[in-house]
Amino acid sequence: MEMGAFDLDAVGNAIAEAAADPTRWDAAMDVAADATGSFGAMLFDAKGHLPGIPKSRRMGPSLETYIKDGWIDRDDRYNLLPLLVRRGAVSELDVLTPEEIVRHPYYQEFLAPFGLRWFAGVKVAAGDDLWCLSIQRSIQQGPFSPSEMQSFADFSRQLGSAAAFARMLSFARAEGAMDAFSASGTPAVMLDRNAAVILVNEPAERLFGRDLWVTGRHLACADKNATDALKCAFHVLLRNPTPPAMANPVSLPRLGGRPLLAYPMRLPRITTNAFASCQIVICFVDPDIYPQPSEIALRTCFGLTPAEARLARRISSGAELKAVADDLGVSYETARNQLKAVFAKTDTHRQPELVALLARIASTAQTE
Repeated sequence: MEMGAFDLDAVGNAIAEAAADPTRWDAAMDVAADATGSFGAMLFDAKGHLPGIPKSRRMGPSLETYIKDGWIDRDDRYNLLPLLVRRGAVSELDVLTPEEIVRHPYYQEFLAPFGLRWFAGVKVAAGDDLWCLSIQRSIQQGPFSPSEMQSFADFSRQLGSAAAFARMLSFARAEGAMDAFSASGTPAVMLDRNAAVILVNEPAERLFGRDLWVTGRHLACADKNATDALKCAFHVLLRNPTPPAMANPVSLPRLGGRPLLAYPMRLPRITTNAFASCQIVICFVDPDIYPQPSEIALRTCFGLTPAEARLARRISSGAELKAVADDLGVSYETARNQLKAVFAKTDTHRQPELVALLARIASTAQTE
């Protein structure tokens, strides 16, 4: 496809739409592939190497292998990043000859079985963050011409504006979510793609001290095993190509009082934005401040059945659902169905929301 046939305005518009509506990221990559006459397209986080990236429909199988077989950690194309920053667009022909490509394991063992070989990387930069719009061509389609690469380099500046807009929008949403957590009295901390702290609300700041603190922009607590458990939870949410909405709660032992409970999660409208600075939200529950509500109070306030009230009361202590099911002598599936019913009756959607709500019920009951 000649340079003049590229519809880069369509690509820019699709990416701008995805910045406003994160559900459209994969569709934007389909537009990028079609508008450049290519096999597929993806948007890589150049610094974080995260697996959950936007991709066009046809890139699904190769991306799955890329992650599963560890090519994500052996991708020599990342060596092109310094050149990408300077030029705005790069291809493998900037550092490899066609003869070297034919012998290279990355191209022959990974790409060739999918019929892929050639790529153009387009810089997408906003502040200190860097992404790469990766346009993929098949062996038959051949490499991108110098004129096509120049058109991509010129297009890079337009993409930078879209990334800056998306970051601004996602940060505004993150601040709005933090205001909601603060209004409910829920301590919350937001982390970026490197698990570094970027936002802390006032209730969370009051928890910081000898038991919990931020060092080098990262959360740490007095217990090393608990700190490691937090890091594992972050890894599950950041490094899993299909991460759960929420990791298992982490118990953070304290020098005085009962353990603090941390609930790492992802908020769909914020963390699914490819350009979002916020990738993880952690809500904290302090059981010393919020005691467990009575089963009678739960049944009266929300119309829970006796079984649902028993489960909800134990959930309010921060226990994992499997442990609660074992404690109550019911199957995990039964407990899961009961929890769904509790969510519906209390108008909550995640365990941290439920715990925070029940904590307020308990504290109100104590003051009456």
